[in-house]
Amino acid sequence: MPTKTNASAKILIVEEQPLAQSYMKQSLERLGFRQLRFADHANSAKEQCLHEPFDLIVCSFNLSKQQDGYQLYEELRVKQLIKSSTGFIFISAETSGSLVHSVLELQPDDFLVKPFTVQELTTRIERILKRKSDLQTIYNFIDDGNDSKALKYIDAALHKNKNYSPILLRLKGDALLRLNRNQEAKDFFKSVLDIQKFAWAKVGLVEALINNNEHILAQRMLKTMLERQETRLIALDLLGRLEIKLNQYELAQEFLSQAVEIAPRNISRQKSLSTVSLLNHDYEKSYLTQRDIATYAKYSIHDNPDIYLNAARAGIDFALTTDQTDQIQRISRQTNQYINDLKSQFPNNVNQAQIDVLNARLHYLKDEHTKAKRLIEQLDEDDTQIRSVDGALDKAKAFHELGFHHKAQHLFGQIIAHCERHPSIKDTSYLRYIQQQQSERRDIKLGPKELNNHAVNQFNQGKLNTALEAFTQAFRVMPRNQSIALNLLQCLLDATKEGRSFNLDLAKKCYASLSKAPLPADQAQRLDKILHKAKEFKLNLS
Repeated sequence: MPTKTNASAKILIVEEQPLAQSYMKQSLERLGFRQLRFADHANSAKEQCLHEPFDLIVCSFNLSKQQDGYQLYEELRVKQLIKSSTGFIFISAETSGSLVHSVLELQPDDFLVKPFTVQELTTRIERILKRKSDLQTIYNFIDDGNDSKALKYIDAALHKNKNYSPILLRLKGDALLRLNRNQEAKDFFKSVLDIQKFAWAKVGLVEALINNNEHILAQRMLKTMLERQETRLIALDLLGRLEIKLNQYELAQEFLSQAVEIAPRNISRQKSLSTVSLLNHDYEKSYLTQRDIATYAKYSIHDNPDIYLNAARAGIDFALTTDQTDQIQRISRQTNQYINDLKSQFPNNVNQAQIDVLNARLHYLKDEHTKAKRLIEQLDEDDTQIRSVDGALDKAKAFHELGFHHKAQHLFGQIIAHCERHPSIKDTSYLRYIQQQQSERRDIKLGPKELNNHAVNQFNQGKLNTALEAFTQAFRVMPRNQSIALNLLQCLLDATKEGRSFNLDLAKKCYASLSKAPLPADQAQRLDKILHKAKEFKLNLS
């Protein structure tokens, strides 16, 4: 005889395969589940969740009509179309590391690998339904943002029901962190770890330490967490965020890059990686990251015109800092494709002014300066409202590249003031990047492309002092460009021959840049000669 829980539980099955859907329907009905609903794609699931509360959702990851299961669950949570008391089980035949880690970051109630038995599914469904039902009052307070009330009920439940102790303790720790009761949270997580070494308690303790500005202890804990598979991803993520807080952007990029490699679908982390890459002048990494964002964000809750515009912008930024013609041509084609994707995906969205700026920068990239200036000059100068920080920043870059330096600096100032008035629009690291751009473009009038060409011409003409200054400026804005690093190192060494003091710190930075990736044969040979000369002068660059 079916239990009351089974008979009354409202369950939504999201599965596009008719046979799999039929199999689960028959199996669950035999076990007494009567209130079953079905959806064969994400939009149907969202529509049903909008009009009817469910106790449990069983969702296939492999949905092929626009959104997949990951994107569906993320949107259901962000838009609060499901409550914390709604159980969620992912089912998937795919078990790749990147998929599993990405899904587990969303913290569903369970993850079931196909093929599975009816008994396996039933056991997990009944366990989740019972827990969600027993703790529903607590989940309701959490959904309402009433963490103080939730804490009181959690403490009461801990005395009554020992079976739920681990989940209740975790809910308590999360509530303390949300309430910014960081010292209390720190003491609480320590007390939990004294009893049992829960991974979530280690994570909670680290978050409390970071919030308390106890950074050294947090770093020490995170380094040990890197060694364990179950905590490596979250440790990398927290280390990345901590290094951003400490303005250690090279380290932040290193940690976030590793985290993204493990779980690439976290758009928020990808955006952070793109920003720190820009701060580190790693335009290639920023471009590759924005390209991934455009791929993973499509059809998701993150899908919007800026996704495609920013991928195109990042491509142009990268193309302007490389001297490889084939790469520039490839990026130009990809940029045009992003613009076409934007128009196809959002046909009714008005972005023409931002597209005009992009096209102007593309013309500039191709040395078509007259066309570029014509596009920029036709923009409405009376429209000074900043609707998009990214769009305004791109416009400021275009002004600078085309020689409108006063306009560029004025717009940079407006953008910074806008971000300071509205701090929620962009995080502090992105504001730092805008300030960096304003400073560099105020000090260096030439755009990246002309700056490099000017430096090479001066060097070839034997004007060593001018070439050294130009290459130093070029290296400041393009430290990842190995050709520039090699030329600057050559200039520094040649200047020493003429009796000038040798800038060892700058030379070491050049050598470090040249050591990050293999050099083409001709450049490698040239570097060997430079290093040989450096040894003659008893200079150690490593």
